[in-house]
Amino acid sequence: MRRKENLYIEFNFTLPRGLIDAQNHVHRQGIMRLATARDEISTQTEPKVRQNSAYGVLVMLSRVITRLGSLSSVSPDLLEGLTVTDLAYLREFYNRVNQQGDAHIPAQCPHCNNQFSVELQLAGE
Repeated sequence: MRRKENLYIEFNFTLPRGLIDAQNHVHRQGIMRLATARDEISTQTEPKVRQNSAYGVLVMLSRVITRLGSLSSVSPDLLEGLTVTDLAYLREFYNRVNQQGDAHIPAQCPHCNNQFSVELQLAGE
């Protein structure tokens, strides 16, 4: 189990499609830490979230994703470029890690559309 200095537990993930940045680099591998109460509360005070509550998911994900590909900083604006498939994957991953405690997440092969279950792994295991 990998714990950072601030005692956050982190989980590796792989996006189904990947985020394409301004330089056309695809970022699929990432690390998400467990959310805190402060993350949940702070998300609600963001101006964009007050204007549009649906934006809250991007703000929350930007707080808990500690790395995405070679990006060590992830902003809500950057996450706006996610495909719907990747956003749905991250929402499900976030919920399972933070609320359900389930070590498995459904996945689908992007090539053959075969559905299967993947076990979540802690970063550093």
